[in-house]
Amino acid sequence: MLKSRLILCLLAKNYFYPDLPKGYQISQYELPIVGKGFLDIDVDGVSKRIGITRAHLEEDAGKSLHENYHGFSGIDLNRAGTPLLEIVSEPDMRSAKEAVAYMRKLHELVRYLGICDGNMQEGSFRCDANVSVRPKGQAKFGTRAEIKNINSFKFVEKAINHEIERQIELLERGLTVIQETRLYDSVKDETRSMRSKEEANDYRYFPDPDLLPVHIEERLKATLKASLPELPDAKKQRFKDDYQLDNDSAQLLASSRTWADFYEAVIKQSGCDAKLCANWMTGELSSALNKAALEITESPVNPEHLAGLIKRIADNTISGKIAKQIFEELWQNPTLSADSIIDSKGLRQISDTGAIEAIIDKIIADNPEQVEQYLSGKDKVFGFFVGQVMKAMQGKANPAEVNKMLVAKLKK
Repeated sequence: MLKSRLILCLLAKNYFYPDLPKGYQISQYELPIVGKGFLDIDVDGVSKRIGITRAHLEEDAGKSLHENYHGFSGIDLNRAGTPLLEIVSEPDMRSAKEAVAYMRKLHELVRYLGICDGNMQEGSFRCDANVSVRPKGQAKFGTRAEIKNINSFKFVEKAINHEIERQIELLERGLTVIQETRLYDSVKDETRSMRSKEEANDYRYFPDPDLLPVHIEERLKATLKASLPELPDAKKQRFKDDYQLDNDSAQLLASSRTWADFYEAVIKQSGCDAKLCANWMTGELSSALNKAALEITESPVNPEHLAGLIKRIADNTISGKIAKQIFEELWQNPTLSADSIIDSKGLRQISDTGAIEAIIDKIIADNPEQVEQYLSGKDKVFGFFVGQVMKAMQGKANPAEVNKMLVAKLKK
């Protein structure tokens, strides 16, 4: 006989809000399917575990709009009644910085699982922050105030910091912090009171007779667990172990499934060193995406294009400097390939030692003063000779060959 867990989704909160037109909100608050858990965060190189109380489903309310309505409020009911997953954390965070790190980790996780697009501006992912302060050494938590519906990481940090300062100022003046719900005004960078905070009995919970019990079988849970994708922390560690990436590169490339999939596609299609592929992903590609305000899924340079470019760097067909020029061409002309650009513009790197040697001999002969400076111990002059050779060969000379031959020639 299969074991099952009985979940009764019967509770409803009965209260009036203008953005909840039917007058009550269905919630799994008291009997959630998902119970205790945790997330590990890193802040300034220090790891910390944040407990999770529960994750429960409830229906979303509408959205109240208070700005640009000439003293009136508007109501947007488009999201009213849609399912909402509320994740409740334990009071383990001690700063706004930790709260943002926790939110970013959660944001990364729900996107990896494909259960949320994470769009904070559209309200797909938002934060209600409960903030309280207490004198140093006091065990009991202070009275908390809840800041509702903060819709960006930046505003979460600013709202919490402002609320901390507000509560400290009240206590230092001998006043009392009131338990209430507050709104963060990003324009004025302040929180302001919306309503006094309800206690549980104010919600007048009652069972909803239209909702049936839900049975969760162990077999279903096992199936769902087996279907989970590789999660961010595991992927980051694998990138470090398998590809020998540093922590920052592994973190960036594992930060989303789309970035990670793109990266591994480049490795597979290029057959080149994983570190070289990572350097181009976190360097030129990341910079171009940021400059154009594009997501990785919108990149004009796809994995095949980038892999083709990296192959030509690895086999010394082109230098790193030329590669950057080709990348810009690929960005502007997504239908082209690295090979077609190299051939059409004659950009193949010159590795012919005879041709390079002839140029080096001429530059050494034309610059006796710099030769004397180098021989007298002024090593920085070596860069002058490299620059002159590369200039004479229009940047096409193989840098490794140039350096090796210059060292040999200047020692004579």
